[in-house]
Amino acid sequence: MEFPRYHKDIVSDLMGGKFILASDPKFVSLKESEDFYAKFFRESFAYELEVKTDFAFILSYETGEQLSRDICLFFAVLSFELDKDGKNFLEEIQYAEFEMDKIDEYFYNSSYAELILNNNQMKDSFSRKQFFTTLNRRNIIEKTAENKFTFTQAYKVFVDFAADFAKGKLDAAGVD
Repeated sequence: MEFPRYHKDIVSDLMGGKFILASDPKFVSLKESEDFYAKFFRESFAYELEVKTDFAFILSYETGEQLSRDICLFFAVLSFELDKDGKNFLEEIQYAEFEMDKIDEYFYNSSYAELILNNNQMKDSFSRKQFFTTLNRRNIIEKTAENKFTFTQAYKVFVDFAADFAKGKLDAAGVD
């Protein structure tokens, strides 16, 4: 059987929790063979392939992994702190370069200190540095220097999830 170009790398990246970004040559191959990969992941692993304009990833509704939860919490705290600092969260996340030291400052001074301290990925500067390494490896951030990074378009998955979650909570409460 002949597989699409980059097949092994595509499967390895996606199964490893990585987002395949539109700037990666593998994305073109994945997009050209989207039907094949959708069927492959669904039948082989019961995963759903999501291919967006800017990135692709796989999704499982039966998982115990906590990283997605931690990423959503990270974005929630960061958005709150940026807003408190008078900055537009979506503009910042789309266009700004972030310094890890500034993130540390936000998290040390956050009114969500208890939540942060109880989260192994965010509880201190060392943990956050490892968390950023994970985010970089998964193509959620792109390091621009030793202590600086930008977010890739993959951030949208977590922000959209948080918005949908909040909307569901508001709908359930009968708030318009």
